[in-house]
Amino acid sequence: MTRFTKIWIGLKFYAVTCLCIMSNHFDRGISCSVRTLMIKLLIVMLGFVLTANEVSAQRFEFPGRRKKEIVPFKMVKNLMIIKLMINGKGPFNFVLDTGVGLFLISDPKLIDSVEIKNLRSINITGFGDGEPLSAYVTPSIDVGFGSTNAKSLSAAILKKDIFELSNYVGMPVHGLIGYEFFNSFIVKINFTLSTLTIYRPETTYIARKGYRVPLMIEDRKPYLVSNIELTSGEKIAAKLILDTGAGHPISLETNGGVPFEVPKVNIAGNLGIGLTGPISGYISRVKSLSIGKYTLNNVIAAFPDYDDVGSKVYSVSRNGNMGITILKRFNVIFDYNESALYLKPGIILNEPFEHDMSGLELTSAGQKFDRMLVSRVEPGSSAAEAGLSKDDEILAINFKPVSEMSPSEIDNLFRSKSDRSFIIDVLPHGAKSNKEKERIILTLKRRI
Repeated sequence: MTRFTKIWIGLKFYAVTCLCIMSNHFDRGISCSVRTLMIKLLIVMLGFVLTANEVSAQRFEFPGRRKKEIVPFKMVKNLMIIKLMINGKGPFNFVLDTGVGLFLISDPKLIDSVEIKNLRSINITGFGDGEPLSAYVTPSIDVGFGSTNAKSLSAAILKKDIFELSNYVGMPVHGLIGYEFFNSFIVKINFTLSTLTIYRPETTYIARKGYRVPLMIEDRKPYLVSNIELTSGEKIAAKLILDTGAGHPISLETNGGVPFEVPKVNIAGNLGIGLTGPISGYISRVKSLSIGKYTLNNVIAAFPDYDDVGSKVYSVSRNGNMGITILKRFNVIFDYNESALYLKPGIILNEPFEHDMSGLELTSAGQKFDRMLVSRVEPGSSAAEAGLSKDDEILAINFKPVSEMSPSEIDNLFRSKSDRSFIIDVLPHGAKSNKEKERIILTLKRRI
């Protein structure tokens, strides 16, 4: 079970404004990581260093009279990856994430390769024990996407890639981009075709057959209201941050200043790492939730411990977070300038919500990211019962080498069907050659 959590510090220092928990309990392949949690936290803290002039009015522009463009993206483990040019060089892979309010470069090697200048060095404290985190900020880099360009964009740059998103995704990832992108265009996302259609923001564009949902843009992030029915029968109108970088369906943090009641059927555990330590809580389901006129049933939800998260929500009053596992059931259009989201049902709208049933947290390794290592085994899970341990290497699944499989393909297998069995070839940690590999049977088990 992969745990992935996001906590943002809001515009008031240390005001934790969102927990994006992702655990493979929810759905392997929809995860946004504990790494992304710390990235979100870091981005806002770095934002304090930039002046108002440095972060205002930074937009992408079309060349000439061009009004729209269609550009592909890649969906990998429920993260949207787009290609950007930086200072005329690249392309580089960036996560497209509405939960990010400041452009972040996580790969410090880009400083030299794209000749980034006007850097200010800072140290960030508050990440727990250990040395302060070192980073740079710059008010001036040029970023290109397709034919569009944003000049003198502010950015934060890590001095060390401590988040290792590349190992999680299984391909090079150089950073994250959010508000600057979505505030520059009307953005149409076709999850079926994995394409972005971007329009000039002044374009008079009404989504054909699309249902309009009001958005609230606060602190450079989008929010909406969703009607949710809990398993207790209680119905609430929940204000949720809408986050394309969050892999879960929803997390519910605070219900009018008090904790949400956790359903009786749940999985308890450590959901991730926050600013001050581990985030505990539960994974369960809600009876239903709405997004616009559409209702989704039996939705998997996170209930983080109130003392860890809900009690620390200060800067933006809200109840929780809605992630890409909801959004990708539609084709969507973001229009920040008109504070609107348009929805058109996709082919997977009514598919059931499933969680990971293996209990494995995996990470890619090797120069080509073609090796798969076990980074954690959930206690009591199918993987634990099968004898898998941390630092074991998965060599093959049903006789197919993992080097020939994508991380998303593996994720989808492990959430496919309860009681489904796989033959797993494993190289135990400490083994010196493939002659010591073992073959085990892993049988998936649904727990919520």
